[in-house]
Amino acid sequence: MNMVRRARRWILPSKILATYVSKLVLTRFSAFLIGLVVVLQVLDLMGQSDNILEVDGATSESILRYVLLRAPQLISQFAPFAALLAVVTVLATLNQHSEIVVMKSAGMSAFHVIAPAVVITLLISAGHFVFNELVLMRTNAELIYWKDNDYALNLPEEPPNASRSWVEDDRTVIQIGSITRGGSRLLIDGLTLFDRTERGTLSKITHAEFASYDGSSWKLYEIEETTLPDLGKTRQDAALWATTIPPERFIALAVKPDRTNFWDLRSAIGDLKKEGFPTQLLESALMHKISGPLSTVLMPLLAAVAAFGSSRGGQLFVRVVIGMAVGFAFIVTDNL
Repeated sequence: MNMVRRARRWILPSKILATYVSKLVLTRFSAFLIGLVVVLQVLDLMGQSDNILEVDGATSESILRYVLLRAPQLISQFAPFAALLAVVTVLATLNQHSEIVVMKSAGMSAFHVIAPAVVITLLISAGHFVFNELVLMRTNAELIYWKDNDYALNLPEEPPNASRSWVEDDRTVIQIGSITRGGSRLLIDGLTLFDRTERGTLSKITHAEFASYDGSSWKLYEIEETTLPDLGKTRQDAALWATTIPPERFIALAVKPDRTNFWDLRSAIGDLKKEGFPTQLLESALMHKISGPLSTVLMPLLAAVAAFGSSRGGQLFVRVVIGMAVGFAFIVTDNL
């Protein structure tokens, strides 16, 4: 217990100043985050409201549902940037009012000045991670499913492992309704093949109710083929399907990191590794579930340039701009 107290006093020597700075960062973070989400949500609605309301029976409740499903994405995406703006403005204000000079005169180092902001952003990061796992994964899945069905009303509950995807195999475009994996076996529900000519025009559409992979070959079932432009139709119960796409690519499509929580994704990666399938992209997504929220902790360090130095002659403004630019560049690079 004494070691914890000594560590706390070394990091935050003044409880009053730590509380003061922490409250400033937290209130400004909340204000910036709410402002960013509201503005971006309005801009997003300007582009999506027509698509939502053109559905038969759509009302203002459809718009409200879209807002409730879209807002968690905006909150998660812009929480680090809101933290950057909060810390930059707090440190710049403290510097402008000579409060940092007072702190340093009292024996506090540069580390002690920004330590309260680091502690608050660490708590924000933890909350960000929990928010992503408990809220964002669920709303992401529901919004993507709703959007894939053109914002239709009264949709049935999304089936398990539903994952509409598109894959290109030479001149054939493949639409996949959903993928279910069991060991090395795969089952694709709602498979449609769009065959094109060398000039890119559509020549044939093949729809299969489902396709199965037994570990060595693919087979289509309940097939209907439509040839163009004569619209001739043929049907058959089953047929082998020759494709150059490796099974692991379909397996990768079956796991959606943006709709899977950390623990389920970790379990899926472990299963795929045991079966000998490549998991590098999924592992990258898994690590980003931690590094994304944790990037908020870097914001006080990137914004520290605004805390120290003279505030005269426009130098403070230049340092604020530099701090914001560096932080924004980091967020953009992280998303890329």
